[in-house]
Amino acid sequence: MINRFSENPLFRPSDLRPSRPDVEILCAFNPAATLFQGRRLLMLRVAERAIADPGCVAAPIYQPETGDVVIRQFRLDDPDLEMKDPRFFKHRGIIYLTSLSHFRVATSEDGEHFNIDPQPTMFPEGPYEAFGIEDARITRLDGTYYVNYTAASERGVVTALAQTDDFRTFRRCGILFGPDNKDVAIFPEKISGRYQAFHRPAVIHAGLPSIWTASSENLLDWGRHEFVIGPRAESWDCERVGAGAPPVKTPQGWLALYHAADHRTRYCLGALLLDLERPWKVLARSREPFFVPEAPYERKGFMPDVVFHNGTVDLGNGELELYYGGADLVTCGARVRIADLLGHLEESE
Repeated sequence: MINRFSENPLFRPSDLRPSRPDVEILCAFNPAATLFQGRRLLMLRVAERAIADPGCVAAPIYQPETGDVVIRQFRLDDPDLEMKDPRFFKHRGIIYLTSLSHFRVATSEDGEHFNIDPQPTMFPEGPYEAFGIEDARITRLDGTYYVNYTAASERGVVTALAQTDDFRTFRRCGILFGPDNKDVAIFPEKISGRYQAFHRPAVIHAGLPSIWTASSENLLDWGRHEFVIGPRAESWDCERVGAGAPPVKTPQGWLALYHAADHRTRYCLGALLLDLERPWKVLARSREPFFVPEAPYERKGFMPDVVFHNGTVDLGNGELELYYGGADLVTCGARVRIADLLGHLEESE
């Protein structure tokens, strides 16, 4: 069903130039995607890691007051240091990320050979983005492109929105969903006069990370939340689920792709078919994933066994191009036919 691009990976960290001499490119992955002026356009998440002194771990932190990035270092033998995950560490109860992410734009005529900006296209800005900006999704509404993305800081993980007409200048619109919330994807048209979006709120007291919908009159104030799907016990999507790119409208319903993890943190892709007027109503769902990490660049990397998708290009001929992160390290692409995805689904009970 899935046809991976022969050019994969499309981007490796070594293909990009760091934004400054005291950092190195750690990952180039999880791109948003759209068609812009007849070309494919990706917004890659580029994670830069500070080059630490021997025996130390470092955290690059954006300073909203000055617009600069400072590097904080901690000794690995510091008894107040807690390191259990390569993505972050704690020092005296404060969380620090080991990298700072920004976005770079890449464009292509054929979807496989890209020209990428040599420097950041969109960089963290303001106090809510001090730990970086991550995992964008792009939605075109009424001729304008909206980029929603995860913003991280010591205040929490939020979802923010920016608007652009040229992918060179971005007007930040504000925060859509407060801490902790991510995996937001805005639908490409209004439903019953209101904007619609997927989101994935964090859970603490009960439940598991699940996909919800919300609606809005102005793209900023969101309410009327509805549960869509959650993890399924003893299944490939038993640990967490989250929305991928904005859904694609078909005569049968909204076709939405989602990522999911199991207890071994293996990330695969599944699909949903949702009612056109009530997008929280599930008509059909993948029993098994249609896309699993099998290629070497999906099995080995920063986080092994991961395919994470947040960029779709609808070619208009019944075929979709999926742009995704492999092993939380590289950017890849694949093609799949809408008919094959619909045939893969099982009707919801």
